[in-house]
Amino acid sequence: MKNLMVRTHTLTMLTARLVAIVSFAALLSVVPFHAALAAVAPNLGAAGSFAVLGGPAVTLTDSVVNGNVGVITGGAITQTRSTITGSTDLAADGAYDDFVNAYADLTQELCDRILTGTLSGMTLTPGVYCFPAAATLTGQLTLDAQGDPNAVWIFKIGSGGTGALTGTGFSVVMANDGQPCNVYWWVAQAATMTASNFQGTILAGAAITVTGGTFNGDALAKAAVTLTGTNVAGCSSGVTVPPIPNNYGSIKVTGGGQIPVPDPNSTGRATFGFNAQPDKSGGAKGNFNYVNHVTGLHVNGTVNNIVVIAINPDGSSKTVLFSGTWEGGSFIVTVEDHGEPGRTDELGITVTTAAGVLAEVRSQRVISRGNIQFHK
Repeated sequence: MKNLMVRTHTLTMLTARLVAIVSFAALLSVVPFHAALAAVAPNLGAAGSFAVLGGPAVTLTDSVVNGNVGVITGGAITQTRSTITGSTDLAADGAYDDFVNAYADLTQELCDRILTGTLSGMTLTPGVYCFPAAATLTGQLTLDAQGDPNAVWIFKIGSGGTGALTGTGFSVVMANDGQPCNVYWWVAQAATMTASNFQGTILAGAAITVTGGTFNGDALAKAAVTLTGTNVAGCSSGVTVPPIPNNYGSIKVTGGGQIPVPDPNSTGRATFGFNAQPDKSGGAKGNFNYVNHVTGLHVNGTVNNIVVIAINPDGSSKTVLFSGTWEGGSFIVTVEDHGEPGRTDELGITVTTAAGVLAEVRSQRVISRGNIQFHK
């Protein structure tokens, strides 16, 4: 009888332990292990002291950068009607190496959630979010820190190996103590922001191009960084820039004429013609045609975004940006109407291939033999 009681007690103990193990295993199956781990900010090292860091080149046109700007040895920093409040470094090799190391570390970061779509109207809590391929973003994304000012978000664009980041009229809003410098956007290839109110640091595997809008964070790229009509506040500057409303209004723009080709050593010309206006859905419609008669580049595409990016003292439109796609990639155009007879009207153009490579960049210049008109 004693042996039977001992066996019964032993069996009861083993059964209790087994139930506990099974219950714990069930708990683990309900709550994924990685969900309990917070996203960890990458160590940017010396790169964190730069608002803009582009490997071979940084080009600023009609832009303000609050913070430091750097390139690697042999690179160039070009400014046209622009302001840099910090220092410029033409030999930022150490900072660039730290950026490349941080970029490599983020490559290994595991994903908490896979994303698709434009992110418009979404609210995301801290974590690691991945787009396996390219991401085209519009509308407003809200990042909710849930009261934690140290909360971190990591977005990986092209986590499958390739993919570019494109944002047009894209706004990021920080909520409940969220901080823009705790947001990181890792991009496998190029990043292009147009007329967007962007928050966070971009770490791009290729070039970064920002046109119009605001940028609270750092722009770090393995290739060139090009800023046009943009206000940047670097994380180390202690400055933030307020968002610019995406005001589509009722503006319609038309125009045509000639402009010098971007090559300063050429006297060749490019011709252009366009019409662009908002459509009833809140997007835009129209067509843009551009021919570089020296290189043969011919862009004939559809307008899908239009926004006023600068106004005159009386509130009328001063500069309008419109963008769209053509069979070879995308285009961004800025235009200014200085009234009749149009001799001082201006146009600027950026053409990008489908892979995110810059095909042509012409800073805003006075046109010839043509006219640009803003219509109400």
